[in-house]
Amino acid sequence: MLGIGLKIAMVVIMVVQLLAIGYTMHLVRRTKYSVIWILCMVGFVISFFQHLYMICFDGVMNISHFLISDAVISLCIVIAVLFANRLVNHIDKLLEQRSLMNKRILSAVLRTEEQSRSKFAKELHDGMGPLLSSAKMSLSAISTENMSVEQQEILKNSRFMIDEAIRSVREISNNMSPQILVDFGLAQGVQHFVSRLLSLNTIDIEFRTNLRKERFDNDIEVVVYRVICELINNSLKHSGCSKIVVALTLQENTLTLYYKDDGCGFNAEEMMSAGMGLSNITSRIHSLNGDLQITSKEGQGMRVMAHIDMQHSDTDKSKSRKIERWIER
Repeated sequence: MLGIGLKIAMVVIMVVQLLAIGYTMHLVRRTKYSVIWILCMVGFVISFFQHLYMICFDGVMNISHFLISDAVISLCIVIAVLFANRLVNHIDKLLEQRSLMNKRILSAVLRTEEQSRSKFAKELHDGMGPLLSSAKMSLSAISTENMSVEQQEILKNSRFMIDEAIRSVREISNNMSPQILVDFGLAQGVQHFVSRLLSLNTIDIEFRTNLRKERFDNDIEVVVYRVICELINNSLKHSGCSKIVVALTLQENTLTLYYKDDGCGFNAEEMMSAGMGLSNITSRIHSLNGDLQITSKEGQGMRVMAHIDMQHSDTDKSKSRKIERWIER
Protein backbone atom coordinates (compact mmCIF):
# COMPACT_ATOMS: atom_id res chain seq x y z
CA MET A 1 0.00 0.00 0.00
CA LEU A 2 1.21 3.44 -0.95
CA GLY A 3 0.52 6.31 1.40
CA ILE A 4 -1.12 9.54 0.27
CA GLY A 5 2.10 11.49 0.77
CA LEU A 6 4.10 9.01 -1.31
CA LYS A 7 1.50 9.09 -4.11
CA ILE A 8 1.59 12.91 -4.17
CA ALA A 9 5.39 12.81 -4.36
CA MET A 10 5.24 10.33 -7.25
CA VAL A 11 2.71 12.53 -9.09
CA VAL A 12 5.02 15.53 -8.71
CA ILE A 13 7.90 13.42 -10.07
CA MET A 14 5.74 12.38 -13.03
CA VAL A 15 4.86 16.01 -13.80
CA VAL A 16 8.54 16.90 -13.79
CA GLN A 17 9.25 13.90 -16.03
CA LEU A 18 6.53 15.02 -18.46
CA LEU A 19 8.13 18.45 -18.66
CA ALA A 20 11.52 16.79 -19.22
CA ILE A 21 10.04 14.60 -21.97
CA GLY A 22 8.55 17.65 -23.70
CA TYR A 23 11.84 19.54 -23.56
CA THR A 24 13.89 16.56 -24.77
CA MET A 25 11.47 16.18 -27.70
CA HIS A 26 12.15 19.82 -28.53
CA LEU A 27 15.91 19.19 -28.32
CA VAL A 28 15.57 16.07 -30.50
CA ARG A 29 13.97 18.13 -33.28
CA ARG A 30 16.35 21.05 -32.77
CA THR A 31 19.49 18.86 -32.93
CA LYS A 32 18.20 16.88 -35.92
CA TYR A 33 17.38 13.75 -33.92
CA SER A 34 20.56 13.48 -31.90
CA VAL A 35 20.99 10.04 -30.30
CA ILE A 36 21.82 11.64 -26.94
CA TRP A 37 18.44 13.32 -26.53
CA ILE A 38 16.52 10.34 -27.96
CA LEU A 39 18.06 8.08 -25.31
CA CYS A 40 17.31 10.62 -22.56
CA MET A 41 13.71 10.85 -23.73
CA VAL A 42 13.36 7.03 -23.74
CA GLY A 43 14.71 6.89 -20.19
CA PHE A 44 12.25 9.57 -18.99
CA VAL A 45 9.32 7.80 -20.73
CA ILE A 46 10.12 4.42 -19.16
CA SER A 47 10.53 6.00 -15.73
CA PHE A 48 7.22 7.89 -16.17
CA PHE A 49 5.27 4.72 -16.98
CA GLN A 50 7.04 2.88 -14.17
CA HIS A 51 5.73 5.45 -11.66
CA LEU A 52 2.30 5.45 -13.32
CA TYR A 53 2.09 1.66 -13.01
CA MET A 54 3.01 1.82 -9.33
CA ILE A 55 0.31 4.43 -8.62
CA CYS A 56 -2.37 2.55 -10.56
CA PHE A 57 -1.61 -0.80 -8.91
CA ASP A 58 -0.95 0.69 -5.46
CA GLY A 59 2.77 -0.07 -5.41
CA VAL A 60 2.43 -3.68 -6.53
CA MET A 61 4.90 -4.40 -9.32
CA ASN A 62 6.57 -7.55 -10.56
CA ILE A 63 10.19 -7.50 -9.46
CA SER A 64 11.42 -8.76 -12.82
CA HIS A 65 9.55 -5.98 -14.65
CA PHE A 66 10.98 -3.44 -12.24
CA LEU A 67 14.55 -4.70 -12.79
CA ILE A 68 14.12 -4.78 -16.57
CA SER A 69 12.82 -1.19 -16.69
CA ASP A 70 15.64 -0.01 -14.41
CA ALA A 71 18.18 -1.85 -16.57
CA VAL A 72 16.82 -0.20 -19.73
CA ILE A 73 16.89 3.24 -18.09
CA SER A 74 20.47 2.72 -16.89
CA LEU A 75 21.54 1.49 -20.33
CA CYS A 76 20.01 4.56 -21.99
CA ILE A 77 21.83 6.86 -19.56
CA VAL A 78 25.17 5.09 -20.05
CA ILE A 79 24.92 5.19 -23.86
CA ALA A 80 23.81 8.84 -23.75
CA VAL A 81 26.84 9.71 -21.57
CA LEU A 82 29.18 7.92 -24.00
CA PHE A 83 27.70 9.83 -26.94
CA ALA A 84 27.88 13.08 -24.96
CA ASN A 85 31.56 12.46 -24.25
CA ARG A 86 32.12 11.83 -27.94
CA LEU A 87 30.28 15.04 -28.76
CA VAL A 88 32.37 17.04 -26.26
CA ASN A 89 35.59 15.67 -27.78
CA HIS A 90 34.32 16.60 -31.24
CA ILE A 91 33.48 20.14 -30.07
CA ASP A 92 36.94 20.49 -28.48
CA LYS A 93 38.51 19.42 -31.75
CA LEU A 94 36.41 21.93 -33.69
CA LEU A 95 37.35 24.71 -31.26
CA GLU A 96 41.03 23.82 -31.63
CA GLN A 97 40.74 23.86 -35.42
CA ARG A 98 38.87 27.17 -35.26
CA SER A 99 41.56 28.67 -33.03
CA LEU A 100 44.27 27.46 -35.42
CA MET A 101 42.39 28.86 -38.41
CA ASN A 102 41.92 32.22 -36.65
CA LYS A 103 45.67 32.37 -35.99
CA ARG A 104 46.42 31.57 -39.63
CA ILE A 105 43.95 34.19 -40.85
CA LEU A 106 45.45 36.76 -38.48
CA SER A 107 48.95 35.82 -39.62
CA ALA A 108 47.90 36.19 -43.25
CA VAL A 109 46.25 39.56 -42.53
CA LEU A 110 49.40 40.84 -40.81
CA ARG A 111 51.60 39.55 -43.65
CA THR A 112 49.34 41.16 -46.26
CA GLU A 113 49.36 44.41 -44.27
CA GLU A 114 53.16 44.34 -44.10
CA GLN A 115 53.43 43.68 -47.84
CA SER A 116 51.13 46.64 -48.52
CA ARG A 117 53.24 48.83 -46.22
CA SER A 118 56.42 47.75 -47.98
CA LYS A 119 54.94 48.36 -51.42
CA PHE A 120 53.62 51.80 -50.49
CA ALA A 121 56.91 52.75 -48.81
CA LYS A 122 58.88 51.72 -51.91
CA GLU A 123 56.58 53.70 -54.23
CA LEU A 124 56.80 56.70 -51.92
CA HIS A 125 60.59 56.53 -51.71
CA ASP A 126 61.18 55.79 -55.40
CA GLY A 127 58.46 58.12 -56.69
CA MET A 128 58.20 61.18 -54.48
CA GLY A 129 61.84 61.13 -53.37
CA PRO A 130 63.40 61.69 -56.84
CA LEU A 131 60.77 64.30 -57.73
CA LEU A 132 61.52 66.34 -54.61
CA SER A 133 65.27 65.95 -55.15
CA SER A 134 64.87 67.20 -58.75
CA ALA A 135 62.84 70.16 -57.51
CA LYS A 136 65.59 70.95 -54.99
CA MET A 137 68.27 70.80 -57.70
CA SER A 138 66.22 73.08 -59.94
CA LEU A 139 65.85 75.65 -57.15
CA SER A 140 69.58 75.42 -56.38
CA ALA A 141 70.36 76.24 -60.02
CA ILE A 142 68.50 79.53 -59.83
CA SER A 143 70.83 82.51 -59.63
CA THR A 144 70.21 85.01 -56.83
CA GLU A 145 72.33 87.83 -58.27
CA ASN A 146 69.49 89.88 -59.70
CA MET A 147 66.96 89.03 -57.00
CA SER A 148 65.65 91.37 -54.40
CA VAL A 149 65.98 90.55 -50.73
CA GLU A 150 62.33 89.53 -50.61
CA GLN A 151 62.73 87.15 -53.58
CA GLN A 152 65.84 85.62 -52.03
CA GLU A 153 63.91 85.02 -48.82
CA ILE A 154 61.10 83.30 -50.76
CA LEU A 155 63.66 81.09 -52.55
CA LYS A 156 65.31 80.24 -49.25
CA ASN A 157 61.97 79.27 -47.71
CA SER A 158 61.14 77.14 -50.75
CA ARG A 159 64.41 75.23 -50.43
CA PHE A 160 63.79 74.75 -46.73
CA MET A 161 60.27 73.38 -47.34
CA ILE A 162 61.54 70.97 -49.98
CA ASP A 163 64.25 69.75 -47.58
CA GLU A 164 61.56 69.20 -44.94
CA ALA A 165 59.40 67.35 -47.48
CA ILE A 166 62.32 65.08 -48.43
CA ARG A 167 63.02 64.37 -44.77
CA SER A 168 59.32 63.62 -44.12
CA VAL A 169 59.12 61.25 -47.09
CA ARG A 170 62.19 59.36 -45.86
CA GLU A 171 60.81 59.18 -42.31
CA ILE A 172 57.37 57.98 -43.43
CA SER A 173 58.92 55.42 -45.77
CA ASN A 174 61.21 54.15 -43.02
CA ASN A 175 58.36 53.92 -40.49
CA MET A 176 56.18 51.96 -42.88
CA SER A 177 58.90 49.51 -43.91
CA PRO A 178 62.21 49.88 -42.05
CA GLN A 179 64.96 48.75 -44.44
CA ILE A 180 67.41 48.16 -41.60
CA LEU A 181 65.09 45.46 -40.24
CA VAL A 182 65.13 43.68 -43.61
CA ASP A 183 68.91 44.05 -44.09
CA PHE A 184 70.32 43.51 -40.59
CA GLY A 185 67.65 41.80 -38.50
CA LEU A 186 65.53 42.36 -35.42
CA ALA A 187 68.13 43.58 -32.91
CA GLN A 188 69.57 46.20 -35.25
CA GLY A 189 66.11 47.31 -36.34
CA VAL A 190 64.96 47.89 -32.75
CA GLN A 191 68.25 49.59 -31.83
CA HIS A 192 67.89 51.97 -34.78
CA PHE A 193 64.30 52.78 -33.81
CA VAL A 194 65.29 53.44 -30.18
CA SER A 195 68.28 55.61 -31.23
CA ARG A 196 66.04 57.70 -33.46
CA LEU A 197 63.56 58.25 -30.63
CA LEU A 198 66.35 59.22 -28.22
CA SER A 199 67.40 61.99 -30.59
CA LEU A 200 63.85 63.37 -30.62
CA ASN A 201 62.77 62.87 -26.97
CA THR A 202 64.14 63.53 -23.51
CA ILE A 203 62.83 60.19 -22.18
CA ASP A 204 65.45 57.60 -21.27
CA ILE A 205 64.96 54.45 -23.38
CA GLU A 206 67.21 51.49 -22.56
CA PHE A 207 67.48 48.56 -24.96
CA ARG A 208 69.11 45.31 -23.83
CA THR A 209 69.61 42.18 -25.92
CA ASN A 210 71.80 39.13 -26.28
CA LEU A 211 71.02 38.97 -30.01
CA ARG A 212 73.85 39.67 -32.41
CA LYS A 213 73.42 38.69 -36.04
CA GLU A 214 70.70 36.07 -35.52
CA ARG A 215 67.99 36.08 -38.18
CA PHE A 216 64.49 34.70 -37.70
CA ASP A 217 61.50 34.07 -39.90
CA ASN A 218 60.38 37.34 -41.50
CA ASP A 219 56.95 37.13 -39.85
CA ILE A 220 58.52 36.85 -36.39
CA GLU A 221 60.91 39.77 -36.93
CA VAL A 222 58.19 42.04 -38.31
CA VAL A 223 55.62 41.19 -35.61
CA VAL A 224 58.06 41.60 -32.69
CA TYR A 225 59.40 44.85 -34.18
CA ARG A 226 55.88 46.26 -34.62
CA VAL A 227 54.92 45.21 -31.07
CA ILE A 228 57.96 46.98 -29.59
CA CYS A 229 57.27 50.11 -31.64
CA GLU A 230 53.62 50.16 -30.56
CA LEU A 231 54.49 49.65 -26.89
CA ILE A 232 56.99 52.50 -26.95
CA ASN A 233 54.63 54.82 -28.83
CA ASN A 234 51.82 54.03 -26.36
CA SER A 235 54.11 54.84 -23.43
CA LEU A 236 55.24 58.12 -25.00
CA LYS A 237 51.67 59.20 -25.77
CA HIS A 238 49.74 58.04 -22.71
CA SER A 239 51.90 57.08 -19.72
CA GLY A 240 53.91 60.22 -18.95
CA CYS A 241 56.90 57.98 -18.17
CA SER A 242 60.50 59.11 -17.76
CA LYS A 243 62.18 55.76 -18.47
CA ILE A 244 61.50 52.77 -20.70
CA VAL A 245 63.33 49.43 -20.62
CA VAL A 246 63.15 47.01 -23.55
CA ALA A 247 64.87 43.61 -23.42
CA LEU A 248 65.07 40.93 -26.12
CA THR A 249 66.66 37.60 -25.22
CA LEU A 250 66.99 34.27 -27.00
CA GLN A 251 67.41 31.20 -24.80
CA GLU A 252 66.86 27.57 -25.81
CA ASN A 253 64.79 28.43 -28.92
CA THR A 254 62.54 30.80 -26.95
CA LEU A 255 62.49 34.49 -27.84
CA THR A 256 61.50 36.58 -24.82
CA LEU A 257 60.41 40.21 -24.93
CA TYR A 258 60.42 42.18 -21.68
CA TYR A 259 59.08 45.72 -21.61
CA LYS A 260 58.72 48.13 -18.68
CA ASP A 261 57.93 51.79 -18.18
CA ASP A 262 57.55 53.91 -15.02
CA GLY A 263 54.48 55.77 -16.22
CA CYS A 264 51.09 56.40 -14.63
CA GLY A 265 49.87 52.84 -15.13
CA PHE A 266 46.32 51.72 -15.87
CA ASN A 267 43.73 49.01 -15.35
CA ALA A 268 44.89 46.30 -17.79
CA GLU A 269 41.48 44.63 -18.18
CA GLU A 270 39.70 47.90 -18.97
CA MET A 271 42.37 48.99 -21.42
CA MET A 272 42.29 45.65 -23.23
CA SER A 273 38.62 46.24 -24.04
CA ALA A 274 38.95 50.02 -24.54
CA GLY A 275 41.87 49.81 -26.96
CA MET A 276 45.15 51.77 -26.69
CA GLY A 277 46.64 49.18 -29.01
CA LEU A 278 46.93 46.46 -26.34
CA SER A 279 44.43 44.14 -28.02
CA ASN A 280 46.30 44.59 -31.30
CA ILE A 281 49.58 43.77 -29.58
CA THR A 282 48.06 40.64 -28.02
CA SER A 283 46.68 39.50 -31.38
CA ARG A 284 50.07 39.94 -33.04
CA ILE A 285 51.87 37.83 -30.42
CA HIS A 286 49.16 35.15 -30.52
CA SER A 287 49.53 34.96 -34.30
CA LEU A 288 53.01 33.53 -33.64
CA ASN A 289 51.63 31.00 -31.12
CA GLY A 290 53.27 33.07 -28.40
CA ASP A 291 51.94 34.03 -24.99
CA LEU A 292 51.70 37.56 -23.61
CA GLN A 293 51.25 38.90 -20.09
CA ILE A 294 50.45 42.56 -19.42
CA THR A 295 50.52 43.77 -15.82
CA SER A 296 49.87 47.32 -14.70
CA LYS A 297 48.43 49.26 -11.78
CA GLU A 298 47.66 52.93 -11.51
CA GLY A 299 50.77 54.80 -10.45
CA GLN A 300 53.04 51.75 -10.88
CA GLY A 301 53.81 51.75 -14.60
CA MET A 302 53.39 48.84 -16.97
CA ARG A 303 55.18 45.54 -17.55
CA VAL A 304 54.87 43.28 -20.56
CA MET A 305 56.33 39.80 -20.91
CA ALA A 306 56.04 37.83 -24.15
CA HIS A 307 57.43 34.39 -24.99
CA ILE A 308 57.65 32.99 -28.52
CA ASP A 309 58.70 29.39 -29.09
CA MET A 310 60.78 29.51 -32.27
CA GLN A 311 60.32 25.79 -32.95
CA HIS A 312 56.53 25.73 -32.64
CA SER A 313 55.75 29.15 -34.08
CA ASP A 314 53.16 28.85 -36.83
CA THR A 315 55.09 29.08 -40.10
CA ASP A 316 52.79 27.06 -42.35
CA LYS A 317 53.37 29.17 -45.43
CA SER A 318 51.27 27.24 -47.96
CA LYS A 319 48.06 27.54 -45.93
CA SER A 320 48.79 31.15 -45.03
CA ARG A 321 49.38 32.04 -48.68
CA LYS A 322 45.96 30.62 -49.60
CA ILE A 323 44.36 32.75 -46.91
CA GLU A 324 46.31 35.80 -48.16
CA ARG A 325 44.93 35.33 -51.68
CA TRP A 326 41.42 34.99 -50.22
CA ILE A 327 41.88 38.23 -48.22
CA GLU A 328 43.23 40.15 -51.22
CA ARG A 329 40.15 39.19 -53.25
